[in-house]
Amino acid sequence: MPLKEINILGKHGKQFVPDLEMVELTPLFRGRPIIGTNITEEEKNKVISLCPVNAINNSPFCIDMGKCLFCNECHFALPEKINFTNDYKIATNDRSKLIIQAGQDIPIKINPDKIRKEIKSFFKHALKLRQVSAAGDNSTEMELNAAGNVNFDMGRFGIEFVASPRHADGIVITGPISQNMAEPLQICYDAIPEPKLIILAGTDAISSGIFAGSKALNRSFLDKYNIDLYVPGNPPHPLTFINGVLNLMKNKK
Repeated sequence: MPLKEINILGKHGKQFVPDLEMVELTPLFRGRPIIGTNITEEEKNKVISLCPVNAINNSPFCIDMGKCLFCNECHFALPEKINFTNDYKIATNDRSKLIIQAGQDIPIKINPDKIRKEIKSFFKHALKLRQVSAAGDNSTEMELNAAGNVNFDMGRFGIEFVASPRHADGIVITGPISQNMAEPLQICYDAIPEPKLIILAGTDAISSGIFAGSKALNRSFLDKYNIDLYVPGNPPHPLTFINGVLNLMKNKK
């Protein structure tokens, strides 16, 4: 390596994350929540009324990360009893694992029983994905772009976004899926050769977020197919997406 490049490397350090699976994010990052077991009924009702997307429910008391906007309002109201950890490994293929109950403090993992045989057979070493913004707000789309930049470089694992669905192994959906995007989404999915997987990235894609109940949405696509991976976050962190896909491909337990 020329001396000039060596001097630049010495001054600036490494410009990429060496180990994407062992990164420790700042405590300010809002990832997997932890709910205290001593929360009262009055406090439960207080935070339930605060949540703008009905992500907090009673019977049993829980926070649904598939709906959560990670706005932190519930923590502000009950700082001693509801906290968000900096655990970014919150992607899973089991929708029920995104629902965090009081006293639960365990990592969220892939359910190996829900991984389809085709994924285990074909996508262990490389995965090409076509991303469709189905009325997204560009926040999740920007984070997915960041997953492929020089800092995170998910391409080192053979995971890349491609321009054509005919070159893809699966589809990544962002946004709540509007009426106008329902047909283009279906056309894109149909153009991907079998076998193919579906990933929902972000709160809007998983539950439609703040748009839930809108007549402008058409989410019937999701009723027809198996969802292979849920990546929560508003928007999801690039490390959440990368580790979720890696765990799905490697079938880690």
